[in-house]
Amino acid sequence: MTQSFLTAKEHRVLSRVARKEQEADLCLKGGNIINCLSGRIEQADIAICQGRIAAIGAGFSAREYLDCSTLFISPGFIDAHIHIESTMLCPAQFARAVIPRGTCCVVADPHEIANCLGLEGVRYMLEEAQGLPMDIFYTAPSCVPATHLETSGAELGPDHIEALLRMEGIVGLGEMMNFPGVVFGDEETGAKLEVARRLGKVMDGHAPGLSGEMLCAYISAGIDSDHECTTWQEAREKLDKGMYLFLRQGTSEKNLTDLLPAVDRSNFHRCCLVSDDRDPDDLMDLGHMDYSLKVAVDNGLDPLMAVSMVTLNPARRFSLVAKGAIAPGFYADLVLLKDLRDFSVEATFFRGKQVAREGSLVAEIPKEKPSEFVKKSIVIGDDPPDFSIEAKGERMRVIGIRPGQIVTDEIIMPVKKQGHLAVADTENDVIKLAVLERHHGSGSMGLGFVKGLGLRHGAIAASVAHDSHNIIVAGVSDADMKEAVSEIKRLGGGLVVVKDERVRAALALPVSGLMSDRSLEEVRAKLDEVKSAAASLGTTISNPFMILSFLALPVIPTLKLTDKGLVDVKKFSFVPLFFH
Repeated sequence: MTQSFLTAKEHRVLSRVARKEQEADLCLKGGNIINCLSGRIEQADIAICQGRIAAIGAGFSAREYLDCSTLFISPGFIDAHIHIESTMLCPAQFARAVIPRGTCCVVADPHEIANCLGLEGVRYMLEEAQGLPMDIFYTAPSCVPATHLETSGAELGPDHIEALLRMEGIVGLGEMMNFPGVVFGDEETGAKLEVARRLGKVMDGHAPGLSGEMLCAYISAGIDSDHECTTWQEAREKLDKGMYLFLRQGTSEKNLTDLLPAVDRSNFHRCCLVSDDRDPDDLMDLGHMDYSLKVAVDNGLDPLMAVSMVTLNPARRFSLVAKGAIAPGFYADLVLLKDLRDFSVEATFFRGKQVAREGSLVAEIPKEKPSEFVKKSIVIGDDPPDFSIEAKGERMRVIGIRPGQIVTDEIIMPVKKQGHLAVADTENDVIKLAVLERHHGSGSMGLGFVKGLGLRHGAIAASVAHDSHNIIVAGVSDADMKEAVSEIKRLGGGLVVVKDERVRAALALPVSGLMSDRSLEEVRAKLDEVKSAAASLGTTISNPFMILSFLALPVIPTLKLTDKGLVDVKKFSFVPLFFH
């Protein structure tokens, strides 16, 4: 993943190949080349040498030829914003999933593992990206912890941010979720931004719903991208004010089609298709950037504009050297496509070598080597938590789930009581929710209620709960909730389904409580099991664990729960559960 500049010695070889004085390593013959620099499709040969494109034209000599006359040739796909930890796969297994789909590069924000393990977590992700047949670049996590409203496993201050931004493989400052801190001039937040500006690094944004003067105050700090738009009007305003628009098509958040009306020929060069969060089953069944391309084109986006949004645009946004286009001197990171409608990938090339063919990886992937350090991240006491909630009012605030979104509503509902306790009300789809601190063994716990998960029995729990990743558990029965937490502790992290105090299914995530140390196929199979078990409890949400993981994120409106209590995100403060 090193950003490698062309040396004089390397150029002399490329020059001889271009002048037809030396054989190329490989010649792709007669392909329909997607030229993102000109916005046209050209039919020509591509001469490849030393992992780079030496020339485009005809009549090249080469040691190997590949007939591409029936295929389209695209630059390798780039995902400009993803959290690899959210795939529940270690980097090598993530690579196995996405390379056959045409992805040659991602820009990942490792703030999930950073919130658990700090600098050492980021170093682990950097190390695990080495030697893969794709590029994984990272941004420095800007919000660890994301807010003062939760307990995280680590803290990254301005000095840590500077150390990260000076590391090889770190290409910018990660999404700045603390938008109130930016807008109102919080000193530490400002110091982090100042470090990025001083070092000339780009800064990713996270500003859901921000508009007008508040948006101007946010952008003026130098933050120039956003992936949290939910309407095309919001997207257009951010584009008009100078931001890059990241159009997200993830597992939990699917905003791509809603935002497309904001994109036109005058601004598409500042638009990128991104995934943000993708589950293993979606990666295997639907795809990665190839799927986003299909969705975009199916909904009316010009195919050449769409391809630019996963190649040239992200490369330019992050100043990725010699990437994002098919041109002399650029890396030979290429995708052979059968069409520009379904974007079916025939083969993927990385540095001029074929790394995937017909949906299968053909390159070798290094074996993961998670250290014991990253596997010891669940620290909770031996005594089972007390999930009972004393009813201190006749009405209560309930977190309301919006289908297909990570934003929530604040719903005011009457309290269902058993004696002096507030309890689940399954007739109205209201169940108990708890968030337990799991990094320091403090015993800190927040309690509340959620509407919309659909559980009528049992409990589900996870050690994946954005962004501090404390243990989150939702359930009808306190006893089942206790058993679910106990199983997560035993596994060292994971997703768990419990009914009648018996574990019905579990996916172990021992790497920082976020990722599996197993293969892509094994993780997929276990994920299918826990989702099926959750469905047996009554939920109709296809992946309730993804929705559950965002119910503790106090930077996404409106009402969320952390280990410290119930949070009104718009006020950025705690609110009581009950009132009269």
